[in-house]
Amino acid sequence: MPRIRQAFRSAKLLVGCYVGLSALTLVAIILLRNHPGLVTDAVWVRATIVVATSLLMASFAARAARGHRRSYLRLRWASGIMLVAIAVIIAVPGAFPLWLKVEQGVCGLLLAGVVVRVNGKELRAAFADG
Repeated sequence: MPRIRQAFRSAKLLVGCYVGLSALTLVAIILLRNHPGLVTDAVWVRATIVVATSLLMASFAARAARGHRRSYLRLRWASGIMLVAIAVIIAVPGAFPLWLKVEQGVCGLLLAGVVVRVNGKELRAAFADG
């Protein structure tokens, strides 16, 4: 049980950092909205999606830590899907400004940690018989 609690504590901390960074990025976009070279329509859309999904992931992580199997599965799926989406954002040339790609890279590192933790043997075993 201590390893399960520690895995969830780490996952929730990483998701919390992801929420915070996503929110700060949206604030930066609002402040830089009059700079079309830095803030494009695609940046607005991406940032809004990231904030929304980060809040959903925070909810999933909190509920999963309390033993909700569906929330655990949602956290596994959402973190993996967002990690892939971030990789695409970074890889596609010209779609987003460099500053957003760097921010998304940091988000990707946070989510990679979540993916590793929620797909670990202990957590998978804890939710195997749901």
